[in-house]
Amino acid sequence: MDYHDGFRELGDQECLRLLAMTSIGRIVFTHHALPAVLPVRYVLDHDSAIVVRTSKSSQMAAGVDDAVVAFEADCFNDDERSGWSVVVTGRAAVVTEPGERRRLRALDVHSWAYPPEETYIRIACELVAGRSLERPPDAESSHV
Repeated sequence: MDYHDGFRELGDQECLRLLAMTSIGRIVFTHHALPAVLPVRYVLDHDSAIVVRTSKSSQMAAGVDDAVVAFEADCFNDDERSGWSVVVTGRAAVVTEPGERRRLRALDVHSWAYPPEETYIRIACELVAGRSLERPPDAESSHV
């Protein structure tokens, strides 16, 4: 690791392992020709796709179907000055097949709101990039 900046690039498998350890991230998509960023709860599916549950009538469901989106999740400890961030880029799709919708419902993908007409969005992990921030061993314990 180069301790000049403290960041270390993460490999794809490590990124996916970290994504599986948390449940809150941010989806980035285009809405009315502008970038939109929404916090979401998610799960990482068995095929490493990110799955989000939302309302069928949501701005997100309308904006992401068959579109390339970005997804970011992270975990940082300010006191320790350490953490990680993973960014995924991939094509999103609204899940329409009834059997797949039933399977995803069984994953218990939580949502902050409980929409009466739910839908699921899958994001394929086509490009995965991550970085971890680790405090150098000789760093002072006080903040600069």
